Amino acid sequence: MASFKPTKIPVYPKLGEKVTQDTLYWKNYKAPVQIKEFGAITNIDFSPVTPHNFAVTAFTRIHIYGPSSQEPVKTFTRFKDTAYCGRFRSDGQLLVAGCEDSVVRLFDVSGKVALRMFRGHTKAVHVTDFTSDRYQILTGSDDYTCRLWDIPNATDLNVYQEHTDYIRCGVTSKLNRDLFITGSYDHTLKVFDARVDKSVMTMDHGQPVESLLLYPSEGLLVSAGGRYVKVWDLLKGGQPLVSLRNHHKTVTCLALSSNGQRLLSASLDRHVKVYSTTNYKAVHNFDYAASILSLALAPDDQSIVVGMTNSMLSIKHRKSPEESREISGQQRRRPSYRVFVKGKNYIPKQDDYLVSKPVKQYLAKYDKQLKKFNVSKALDCALEKWIRLRNPEVPVAVMKELDRRGTLKNALAGRDEQQLSRLLSFLIGNLVDVRFAPVLVVAAEMILDIYRSILGQSPVIDQQLLRMQELLEREIDYQKELVEVLGMLDTMFASSLPKMEVPCSSVSRSNGLSQGEASTSRPQPQVT
Repeated sequence: MASFKPTKIPVYPKLGEKVTQDTLYWKNYKAPVQIKEFGAITNIDFSPVTPHNFAVTAFTRIHIYGPSSQEPVKTFTRFKDTAYCGRFRSDGQLLVAGCEDSVVRLFDVSGKVALRMFRGHTKAVHVTDFTSDRYQILTGSDDYTCRLWDIPNATDLNVYQEHTDYIRCGVTSKLNRDLFITGSYDHTLKVFDARVDKSVMTMDHGQPVESLLLYPSEGLLVSAGGRYVKVWDLLKGGQPLVSLRNHHKTVTCLALSSNGQRLLSASLDRHVKVYSTTNYKAVHNFDYAASILSLALAPDDQSIVVGMTNSMLSIKHRKSPEESREISGQQRRRPSYRVFVKGKNYIPKQDDYLVSKPVKQYLAKYDKQLKKFNVSKALDCALEKWIRLRNPEVPVAVMKELDRRGTLKNALAGRDEQQLSRLLSFLIGNLVDVRFAPVLVVAAEMILDIYRSILGQSPVIDQQLLRMQELLEREIDYQKELVEVLGMLDTMFASSLPKMEVPCSSVSRSNGLSQGEASTSRPQPQVT
């Protein structure tokens, strides 16, 4: 008697992660360095000059870290309350920061004591930035106002009171010292010109605005608020270009790569998304352990720094070419193939005696039941939760084997409500999969034939049957639309092909013969 042959599970192609140039580029970072701060990290800013130190604003302190240091090289603690938005000047020598006590402080990076203290706001100052001429400061506050300050005289130059809610983000133009943009919780973005007393452009984001970013050309503006990241064309009067919704929680900060080709957004959903600025599609994703409040990318893209709500600062440094080569070399130094096949090609000598051990056959649960001809139990074993969710090809292979034996209808019959519901749930999840459809469509038809007489007795089963009907109708509609599109494409391709002229001789349409042939073949009258 022949031995039992286990069910052959076909191997289907799996849709793995597509390896692109972006994947290789953004994965070429070392393991993150984790630094514990004193509170939630609300802002990170890189110095524009080498060695590109970065300032971390957390609770009542601002720490300045070097590009490769794990301890702060400088600390500013002259704040009576929570500090906000510590930012460098374009020469990297001065740093400005707001505070919960409404005072704006200006520091010398090489000193400790504040050089200037700007008083005028009545509530917390969350926005600070330098103008392009280096002699003025922009601030935005929870008192609904934004101000321009003169650094030498420590006085305010202009006060703008156009927002109707907290101002939580702002950015200054690097090409024009008089232009700056603010974003508020009143859902609006306003473009100001210091030469006039009111805003020159207003845009509605639709959500409380959390972050702003200007492209280097300053023709495009990016705003983040709610779950949306929106891109605006300033050269066309603030026309909206793109609205991105890749996060499922509030987007808190934005960053741009050094070449301007990649846009980064971070959110409270613990993800950092990377977009291509040509088509604004997400090309990569970073995951973090906690909600993200701040994000910064080094000017040379050598470091990604992220600040989180759990007071953790995450720093990722790019691998050097030497380290990348070392890692690839270590991967090549794994055990070679000949280690695993050692002894496989051994040729026995004449005096050798081979003692063979019988190979024990291990069968899966469903194969054991098939061996006993328990077809219903075999199908139940194949439909166990961890099998049908992780390896749906196993239940499909068992159904195919039962159909080959002619016992699939017997295996599907005689089931209670719970077993039938589990079977229908599997069909709904995999019926329209092109890999499984030929087998599952047969099983679905058998189920309808068997249980047609008991329809209406179980609301759970009836609901699942309605879902399966809707699924099939939707799939049929998709197929019809695809066939129509295919017909359109065929027509377009046919019309775009060059027309070829077919050479034809002077053939008479009446008899298909040429004129010469017609004249010679015509019979001549006889003269008597």
